[in-house]
Amino acid sequence: MPLRVAVDIGGTFTDFVCLDEETGQIIEEKAHTTPDNFSRGVENAIGKSGIDLKEVVYFVHGTTVVINAVTERSGAKTALLTTKGFRDVLEIGRANRPDMYNYFYKKPVPFVPRYLRYEADERLTFEGEILKEINDEEIRDIARKMKAQGVEAVAVSFLHSYKNPVSEKRAEKILKEELPGVPITVSSDLASIWREYERTSTSVLNAYVMPSTSLYLDTLQEHLNEKGLQGEPFTMLSNGGTATFSRSKEIPITLIESGPVGGVIGAAAIGELMDIPNIITFDVGGTTAKTSLIDNGHVNITTEYKLEWTPLFAGYPVKSPTVDIVEIGSGGGSIAWIDSVGVLKVGPRSAGAHPGPACYDLGGTEPTITDANLVLGRISPDNFLGGTFKVNIEKAREAIKPIADHFNISIEEAAGGIIQIANGDMLNALKLISVRRGFDPRDFSMLVQGGNGAVFGPELAKELKVKEVIVPNLPGTFSAWGMLVSDLRQDFIQTNITPLEGADLSSINAVYDEMATEAEEVYARQNIPKENLIVRRSAEIRYIGQEHGVVTPVESGILDKDALLRARNKFDELHNQNYSFKLDAPVEFVSFNLTAFGVVTKPELKKLEPAGRDLIETQKGKREVIFKEEGKLLCPVFDRNLLDPGHKILGPAIVEESKSVTVLCPGQELIVDDFGNLIVSNLEE
Repeated sequence: MPLRVAVDIGGTFTDFVCLDEETGQIIEEKAHTTPDNFSRGVENAIGKSGIDLKEVVYFVHGTTVVINAVTERSGAKTALLTTKGFRDVLEIGRANRPDMYNYFYKKPVPFVPRYLRYEADERLTFEGEILKEINDEEIRDIARKMKAQGVEAVAVSFLHSYKNPVSEKRAEKILKEELPGVPITVSSDLASIWREYERTSTSVLNAYVMPSTSLYLDTLQEHLNEKGLQGEPFTMLSNGGTATFSRSKEIPITLIESGPVGGVIGAAAIGELMDIPNIITFDVGGTTAKTSLIDNGHVNITTEYKLEWTPLFAGYPVKSPTVDIVEIGSGGGSIAWIDSVGVLKVGPRSAGAHPGPACYDLGGTEPTITDANLVLGRISPDNFLGGTFKVNIEKAREAIKPIADHFNISIEEAAGGIIQIANGDMLNALKLISVRRGFDPRDFSMLVQGGNGAVFGPELAKELKVKEVIVPNLPGTFSAWGMLVSDLRQDFIQTNITPLEGADLSSINAVYDEMATEAEEVYARQNIPKENLIVRRSAEIRYIGQEHGVVTPVESGILDKDALLRARNKFDELHNQNYSFKLDAPVEFVSFNLTAFGVVTKPELKKLEPAGRDLIETQKGKREVIFKEEGKLLCPVFDRNLLDPGHKILGPAIVEESKSVTVLCPGQELIVDDFGNLIVSNLEE
């Protein structure tokens, strides 16, 4: 029986989903994430499932190895080779800063210290003409200095190389000769775009994580092959697509948001099936809460991603297409604490997988969101992870008691306060992805996922006034399921500032043709045939005189003047949506973009066969749950696995399944659709 497998590493749990292509049967498992050796957690999850890897025809993996290497500063000792006079571009960065009135603001510390930043006496004009040729002997001398310093990775980023990569390619060849085995990242290969700071930052980060990513993927693949996996496994990329392990090792920076995007792609697939084009995704796991927006069926992709960005910190730009996700440190393991002036805060610090929340009884003593949910009755101590993992409610109460004592309130009131603060943080994130981007939440449905998404989603939906909440099948492992419906994807960008009026059509068509040829070559190395490719074009366009542009769809085929005019009209429409105005002014192309999809076989969603049960037969008991407004209420508890299409439940109520819990608030109604999704809506007041 051919099997398709996805494994997603989270901050607390490693999720496993397996689909039997013949029967349609799905197996899901969760294993504790093992931060000391992530591959062990992957192997544990596979072991719990009981599958035979020899029967797996497709294996895709979402990994945190890249983001962890960066946030923990555990990457390689990296050197930078750049144009003479630009050694300090990483230090200078951008003059703008997110917190302009903060007298104590500190600029981001470069990942390459100054003594490892080397200059080459070469120069191109902004049009790519060679002003000063690269000196081979100078590069060899620099390479020897790098070797003496024990450099483990090198980034090469020359000024204007996006227009002409000849000097970078020459430097790369020499460095490989002098530094055998040391990975080299060349900016013109990775990000052929202008803005030397952003391009250099992206190249440095790619080089920084390359050795650790290669080691992890090689080790994991070796272990999987030893256990019988045939063929090369795939990774989930930040852009919502997948790539083979070998391709991912070349461009590891594209894995920076590897795990969370699977859930967004899965939500888009569910939306297409249900004919719901507008969806806000809401994923609450053990460490973070993440939200993204799907507009008219399209997943929003950004090239303005900034690693570690906060309202107080500028972060590090990564010019690699990434699904636009807003992420905050509010997950099940997020720790509640009292700050120096006595204010209760929640997150971003997390108890993680080890020791985990206090209720895990594994040594954790600090109160977390999971402990608060347990005390409030929103989750059951007897049915955590389907009853396979016992939690201790007394440990949860002990952890919350110091907060209760500080405010002179009951433990239940303190737990309610923790949840209210977490709700406020999550609501703000949901508004950041919708209202702040010019979208009305009332035009959207919310799809919740992650172990805690359905716990918080219905309550937040009431405040956000979304149309409905969709709790899909397998919500606790939905990101892993989403990876099974993701196509391979590669993005190509070429900066070429060209006024639209009077543009050279032959040059523009040639740029797109070159990128298409490159895409075919990349996929050929991954053994993906040309007939399986789908190519989509876009361009970054701006009004002349503007600093930044708007990525705008461009139609396929040979472009003519009418096609450019249609692109211009679409740009005006998108600019008006994003910024509430449009101008009758000339525009210009900033860059030409091409996205190539390698289509893979996807699991087919089938309608459920009703078992003919009455709703009362699906009820497994009752328990008291504390709500914000109504206080303590006795709620019926239903077993999701027994619910039939058409079943209707009125809140307040609890719906339990092995990896998640849905908390239905008073004044809400839940209906099971034909595919087994739970549809939660607010009743008319």
